[in-house]
Order: sequence, then structure tokens, then C-alpha cells
Amino acid sequence: MNNHRIPSDIDLMWSTLQALVKSGGTASTQEIRKSIVEIMAIPDEILAIPQGEGPRSKIDYRARWARTELKRIGAVVNSKRGFWSITDRGRRFDAEEQLIGRLKEQNKRERDEKKPEEEKTPKPSATDDPETYSVRSVLNEGCFLERQEIERLLERLRTRKNLILQGPPGTGKTWLARRLAFALIGERDERKVRVVQFHPNLSYEDFVRGWRPVGDGKLALADGVFMETLRDASADPSAKFVVVIEEINRGNPAQIFGELLTLLEADKRSPRDAVELCYPDPDGTRRSVHVPENVYVIGTMNIADRSLALVDLALRRRFAFVTLESSLGAAWSNWVVQECGIDPGLVDELRRRIGTLNNRIAVDNRLGSQFQVGHSYVTPTYRLESGATRDWFRQVVETEIGPLLEEY
Repeated sequence: MNNHRIPSDIDLMWSTLQALVKSGGTASTQEIRKSIVEIMAIPDEILAIPQGEGPRSKIDYRARWARTELKRIGAVVNSKRGFWSITDRGRRFDAEEQLIGRLKEQNKRERDEKKPEEEKTPKPSATDDPETYSVRSVLNEGCFLERQEIERLLERLRTRKNLILQGPPGTGKTWLARRLAFALIGERDERKVRVVQFHPNLSYEDFVRGWRPVGDGKLALADGVFMETLRDASADPSAKFVVVIEEINRGNPAQIFGELLTLLEADKRSPRDAVELCYPDPDGTRRSVHVPENVYVIGTMNIADRSLALVDLALRRRFAFVTLESSLGAAWSNWVVQECGIDPGLVDELRRRIGTLNNRIAVDNRLGSQFQVGHSYVTPTYRLESGATRDWFRQVVETEIGPLLEEY
């Protein structure tokens, strides 16, 4: 192979099979990648070529496609999550020409077959490679922000490492947080996004590390969600990992993060800034811990709930804060009509009524803009039947918006 060009799809398929044979038949995705680089002698400058706006390289995207195609023709299987095994059919390919012939044969068969109905298409299993995810994916799923705003949020997340989405109720903070995580990673991979919710009873022992009861009535040290994420990120430094924290100010963040709060800062993400935890490792060894560069934190915060504590200044210094507002523009109108079945003739009326309400809330010196009603209240989660818009809106007002205003 010419080392100064990007390997072709067939090159990567063939070298993937060779890598699996070399490993004894089964290997992890990372082991396959390392073996491919060795087999094909791929130089660093080729490995570093990015794929679009995503975080992965062009090689990684092509290698993933190669595994998917090999699986499609029965040459490999997902033996378990993150691991691949070569099949007997894959072992019988002893030349690239045979592999190409098998691909052509499979493609011709699929073209000749009648395509199944879209709703009957089987969904990918948990062991399949995750689908790619980008800013366009966020917009396609119903985000009412402008593309430039989403890109700005992602840029703040990449540079600051920690981001909090704050705003009135119903502005889609949790919805957007998860999708920003997928867009940052570049794929919809649930294994790299951990979601937790802070509450008054959550502690350091729950989130970082603490003693837990075991079957024989004794206690054992166990890692929480955050430590598990740090461990996964350290084991796979080429990937990004995100912890989404819902209602981050509903607990006590300084107490829950403990000594790791200091290490969240973007300029303290290195082993030289490591600290020892309050609790040693389960084997009794005290090892220093740091927050890797590839760990990101996205929090959500309801600024209208005055029963919650103010954000600790130490936490505030380590996060970028972005305020989301009620979005009832053209993107919202198009979505609720086309995807949710709202009567096109009533969209402007809904916008006017909610807009008038929010204006009155904003100028009320007892409330303010942080108490406005978000667009989620008037965005159906299912498709309405024809002619049902008025009844649906009446129910929303009576059971959701009305009680909220009474609480205010």
C-alpha cells in the first residue's frame, strides 16, 4: 500500500480480517485498530486526518464502515459489546479478490430483493456500531435553536470542558444536553454518555466512591458514576466521554464532587494535577486520580425554582453557563405542524397566546424572564389526530400551564 494515501474501504476490510486472524479470532475495536495500523503501516499524518466536524479521524470512520460491511456479508460478528469475531466464512477469504466478489454478489442480491417497509426495518442492536451524530442530527430531531447557536454551545463545551444549560421550565434543557453530548462525541453511543440526576440526598459516596453493602452483610468500596467514567476515559483516550447531570443545583455539587471539583477545571486535566481520593482503591492502595482531557460534564439547571440553593461560586468558576429561552419561531412552527399534527391555522394563535403570557411574566417585578413558559409545553410528544389541536391545548393549559401559574 502507498503509505501516503488514505486506505481504501477494501483495504480496511481486508486488513480487519487479517487483524482478527492474527489475534486468534476475536479482538476489541481498539485492538483491531492498532493491528490495522501495524499491518498497513499507516503513518501518523494519515491517522490524524479528521472526518468532517466530528471528533474521529477519517480512518476510524472508514474502519467502522469496513466492520459493518464485513458483518453484513457474514465475515464477522459482534461477539459481545465492543468485540468482533471472524466467522468461518471470513476465514475462507484468502484473497482480496474473493472479498470483493462476495461484496458484489451481496449488493446485487439486495438490489434484486424488494425493500421492506420503513417501519419494519429492524433497528440496530446494542452491539452494533453506533450511528454517526452531528449538529445536523440535533436539528433533524427537533431542536429549535439556530445551527450557529448549537455550534457555539459545542465550541464552549470543547474548550471549557464543563457546560451548564440553565433556563425557565420547558425550554428543553435535558433534551438538548443529551444531544449535545452525542454531537460532541460524533456518534449516538449510549455507552459514552452517563446521565445522573442530583438531589438533596445524593452524596460523594454515591457519585465518586464509597462503601456499599455486599451479599454477605459486609461493606465494600465501590466506584460511583463519575469514577467509572474517569476509568473508561483513561482506558480509551481517543474517545470522548460525557456525564450529563440533571438539576445540578438540586444537590450540593461541592459536597458531591468533593476533591474532584478542583480537577474539573480545563487547565487541570493532567496527571500532574492529580490528587488522592478520600477513599483508597478497593485493594487498599492510595493512587492519585485526575480528570482526563476527554471527560466532559453537561449540567442542567432550573433557574425559576427558588427553593433550590444558589450555585456554589467554586462550581460556577468551572462551568460555562448558557441560558435557554422559549423558542417559538419558524423552526418550532414547522416542526409542530409537520411532525406533531397541529392545525396550521392555529399555530400563530398558540404562539400569540404563549408570547403574551411570557411578556406579562417578564415585566412582573415579582417574577421575571426566568419564570417564562418554555416551548416544550406547547410541543406535543405525539402526533395529534386531525381536528384535535384545540382540545389538546385546552388540556395543556388546565393541567400543566395553569397549575404552574398558580404555583407562581
